[in-house]
Amino acid sequence: MTAPLVVAVTGSGQGIGLAVARKFAERGARVVISDIDAARCERAADEIGALGVPADVTDAAQCRQLVERIVAQHGRLDVMVCNAGIMQLKPFLELEGADWDRMLGVNVKGCFLSLQAAVRQMLQQEPLAAGRPRGKIITMASIAGRPGAGPIAAVIPHYRASKAAVLSLTQSAAIAFAPQLTVNAICPGLVESEMWRGMDRDWGALQGLGEGQVWRQRIAGIPMGRPQRPEDVADVATFLAAPESDYMTGQAINVDGGLMMS
Repeated sequence: MTAPLVVAVTGSGQGIGLAVARKFAERGARVVISDIDAARCERAADEIGALGVPADVTDAAQCRQLVERIVAQHGRLDVMVCNAGIMQLKPFLELEGADWDRMLGVNVKGCFLSLQAAVRQMLQQEPLAAGRPRGKIITMASIAGRPGAGPIAAVIPHYRASKAAVLSLTQSAAIAFAPQLTVNAICPGLVESEMWRGMDRDWGALQGLGEGQVWRQRIAGIPMGRPQRPEDVADVATFLAAPESDYMTGQAINVDGGLMMS
């Protein structure tokens, strides 16, 4: 009988991260919730019956301690979902060095440090089954890291740069650790979440538009005819953790309802 997967999801106190954690829990995995907000982390962990470990992914020691807690509790780590991230809208010429540092600190450095800590553990452990990888890394990029983001690119240059860097980091790690590990990225589109509600508010204010107008304009162009739900991302994450995706590594999968077909 195959043992349950041990899955950690950073930034999983809410939004996409929580949806991913919940989906894994529903499928029988031993899930670890991690979030910089300790109270939010505890609430999310209690909700799905998971281990909660608060951690700041920009701190290498905390990333190491997160993995150590997981191994102490569950004996191994099979899947690390590097989901923690932030968003900010600000016109290009108003951006300051501190904005840039914070964005790349969380979205890129945080992804790197949590990925690195997970990989160090995974390389020491046996595969769950013969012929399978020793572990799997899933990074959370964005279609914003791809070419052709449209007018919003003018107010999220540092976010776009951070997500493009995550895509590059994903490929570097995939090359470095194949065939022992797989490393793949998910690129969500317009997800109904707290992050996008904040973006709608802030971008609307910059354009002199009312609440909800930017959101309605953006989702009007989605071929699938609806905005994205966090569960759409979670379904792809569980696929990337499954045996069916064992031959995939270094890939970046758009989950965007057809918004970007390249």
